[in-house]
Amino acid sequence: MKRIDIELINEFERLVKSSSKSIVIIPHTNPDGDAMGSVLGLWRVLINAGYKVKVVSPTKYPEFYHWMDGHDEVIIFSHHPKQSARAFEEADLVICMDFNQLSRLGDMRPLVENFAGKKILVDHHPFPGNFADLQISETTFSSTAELIFSVLQPTGFAQYLDKNAATSFFTGLMTDTGSFDFNVSNPNTFEVAAQLIRMGINQLDIHSKVYDNYSADRMKLMGFCLSNRMTVFPEYHAAVMYITLEDQKAFNFKTGDNEGFVNMPLSIKGIVFSALFTEKEKYVKASFRSKGSFAVNQVSEKYFNGGGHTNAAGGEYYASLQDALNQFERLLPEFEERILKSLNSTL
Repeated sequence: MKRIDIELINEFERLVKSSSKSIVIIPHTNPDGDAMGSVLGLWRVLINAGYKVKVVSPTKYPEFYHWMDGHDEVIIFSHHPKQSARAFEEADLVICMDFNQLSRLGDMRPLVENFAGKKILVDHHPFPGNFADLQISETTFSSTAELIFSVLQPTGFAQYLDKNAATSFFTGLMTDTGSFDFNVSNPNTFEVAAQLIRMGINQLDIHSKVYDNYSADRMKLMGFCLSNRMTVFPEYHAAVMYITLEDQKAFNFKTGDNEGFVNMPLSIKGIVFSALFTEKEKYVKASFRSKGSFAVNQVSEKYFNGGGHTNAAGGEYYASLQDALNQFERLLPEFEERILKSLNSTL
């Protein structure tokens, strides 16, 4: 098992055990499988341990995660701001998971920023902000799910890990590694997966519920994007896809319908760098993936107000969709040498 500073683990346990009111656990806006898997897994463990716990999400999350234990208990801030505010008022501890900057909370940011109690951060992304009383930030972990499971193991909370919690944690680990396709260079990831499977989870059922649970509209959108919204730059071993607001309307787009799209161009022979731009009302959401050593988080940080990991990153572009596409094409020569080096490392 990968080592985490035992002092951080002890302080995590102390802060949780010192809570005399209630605990709020929160993910980032538009939470993905790792965010919700981590949050709901920890929620189940602390509920089993006898704590009063609320989960508050800044925004809704994809329907193909609604089957997870605890979904019915999640408060969506964008839908229920007063109920969310009340949950924070009644709590003396907030645990922030799978994000490390307050900007990732959107309109819910003031509730965390002005929270009078203690704050814990548990996250695996680089460059954390300084807003938590306890910061467990470990970038060598594949996912926050892997990280929080490893944090819990040496504590007294380990006895409250059950099949439901393990299922949620496995969901987070599986989705943030693309079904163990990236961010899996460390054996600890597979060791944690093995421990979760030993706890009785059905990994095939989890995979089916997440990846075989799409709507017909989502599948049609995927085909449309591959046929009409993808450009390949063979000289740079890169490809880009995009989705307009009109496309989203035409295919009855729902939150999460474009999940995984950015990975598809990486299946093309010779492509090691892929991007997806999704048009929003006020900005363009950017997603990046790569193979090998090419660090897409550097692209995201420099040009798209974002960050992430070596092979998976995201950001936001505050201009038009066409401007974002133009920016992507302009940056390719700058990174050509690093992309080529990555290509050679995968051959």
